[in-house]
Amino acid sequence: MKFASYTLIAAAILGLSACKQQTPAGTEAASAPVADTSASGDTVKIGLAAPLTGNIAHLGKDVEYGAQMAIEEVNAEGGLDVDGAKKKVVLVSEDDQADPKNATTVAQRFVDQKIAGVIGHLTSGTSIPASKIYSDAGIPQISPSATALAYTAQGFKTTFRLTANDGQQGLVLAQYAVAKLNAKKIAIIDDRTAYGQGLADEFEKAAKAAGAEIVKREFTTNQETDFNAILTNIKGAKPDLIFYGGMDAQSAPLKKQSKKLGLTAVVMGADGTKSPEFLKLAGVDAEGTFGSSAGQSVDQMPGGKEFKEKFKTKFGVDVQVYAPYSYDATKLMLSAMKQAGSANPAKYLPVLSKIQHQGLTGPIAFDEKGDVKNAAVGVYSVKNGQWELAEMVGGAK
Repeated sequence: MKFASYTLIAAAILGLSACKQQTPAGTEAASAPVADTSASGDTVKIGLAAPLTGNIAHLGKDVEYGAQMAIEEVNAEGGLDVDGAKKKVVLVSEDDQADPKNATTVAQRFVDQKIAGVIGHLTSGTSIPASKIYSDAGIPQISPSATALAYTAQGFKTTFRLTANDGQQGLVLAQYAVAKLNAKKIAIIDDRTAYGQGLADEFEKAAKAAGAEIVKREFTTNQETDFNAILTNIKGAKPDLIFYGGMDAQSAPLKKQSKKLGLTAVVMGADGTKSPEFLKLAGVDAEGTFGSSAGQSVDQMPGGKEFKEKFKTKFGVDVQVYAPYSYDATKLMLSAMKQAGSANPAKYLPVLSKIQHQGLTGPIAFDEKGDVKNAAVGVYSVKNGQWELAEMVGGAK
């Protein structure tokens, strides 16, 4: 009996050891208990929420790595000078799996841990429900990538974003499709997420206003990879252009399948499509696809080349889309804390809302909703296997 008891105890200890999460250097395991307040002791804890697993984990890791780079640079300079002391900044990463329900669980966990501020979430569908929880707790949230109009339309003083919204992207893409690509008949597909559907709605509205006819409007899910039935249905309408509201994990197979079915329509996506991963997934069939950037692309940013090289050296992967924005979001949040002299959200939030910050992505300031001012939208096309800028609209002058 004693031997059996000891065996069970040993097994339990081994099991607990095996369950410890492995995280990148400078980050903290998501499940680790946090007893400190946001700036107690000698640390300031910043939360990062994104899909770190699943079919868009490459985008989630992109924003995590961008935030990690910013934090490591601040720590290398001696830490953050707040509340009368130099404090180390710690990144606490959580995987929301791009799922709205998981996102609210993650948000509540950050609140319970008294996180000083949150970078994220990645998608609009997770950012919107989580924002209510952060607002109720008074914790600032800066999304480097959520584009849905609803995200900043709720009146929360804690909600900010660094990219152009769906209204801006949809307008620029639709006008380009009609005026520059001569698309008179357009088919639209979306993934029914807050991002994909919202973007498709804005694109449709702007395309109609520009004089195009919407010949088909279809929808799928953000997990689907077989679009043959939808594309076959669309083929009979003979569209000049197919617009997809969703991410690269779906737009790539959609593009490949459209070519296989013999569709001659141009395929256009938005910022969720314009990524190195799309080029990898679509291969030679990527040629001729259009996408957008909800802000300056890293290649257009002053200092972007050096950022890309440092990022690749450090993490062994290329910048996807949003790493420069999560980098800036983190630096911006820490700058507001430094200017306020405190990591207490109640003290640095007023500074954050009025901040003027020169970032990698350009000059940053927020309007009364928390949207970044002077957001740019770039239209890109795939030529010779690479994304090339076709048109840039807006941005700080």
